[in-house]
Amino acid sequence: MAREVRLVGGKGEQLGIMPLDKAKEMARKHNLDLVEVAPTAVPPVCRLLDYGKHKYEQTKKEREARRSQKISLLKEVRLRPKISEHDFGAKLKLVRKLLDEGAKVKVTILFRGREITHPDIGWKLLMKMADSLQEVASLSRQAVMEGKRMNIILSPGAGPKTKGAEKAEVAEVKES
Repeated sequence: MAREVRLVGGKGEQLGIMPLDKAKEMARKHNLDLVEVAPTAVPPVCRLLDYGKHKYEQTKKEREARRSQKISLLKEVRLRPKISEHDFGAKLKLVRKLLDEGAKVKVTILFRGREITHPDIGWKLLMKMADSLQEVASLSRQAVMEGKRMNIILSPGAGPKTKGAEKAEVAEVKES
């Protein structure tokens, strides 16, 4: 416990270095709390404030920060190398829906048995998926082989062109 403290007022003004007893007396006089702000400083820094109000404002700021935070989810869609064209279309539709909701999507090809000897088939499927979704997604991670799985990660973002950009392209075509 320090004998002297550097006291800071409620509005941030420096009140100087004073004995701890005098700082406590000032806090009592102003009906405020004496809060130690920097205990490692020499002498320790204390502040006069209403601790209940301070705590309330802090939780309010934290709540606001959490509200404005965007949670990025990573969803996974699994395929097999021998997937039929119709099933591929259904998975493509699912991935598009997940991307529209704002989630990142990990598209995984699962190899079983001897299928692992043909990773090029899986790579082609992943590239077909990425190419089909290039207007609504961008490739965050290239095809990576992890054990008996090959995957890519797609992020929402590359989105369709804005109307202004489309009008500019139409104007360029008309001028030609």
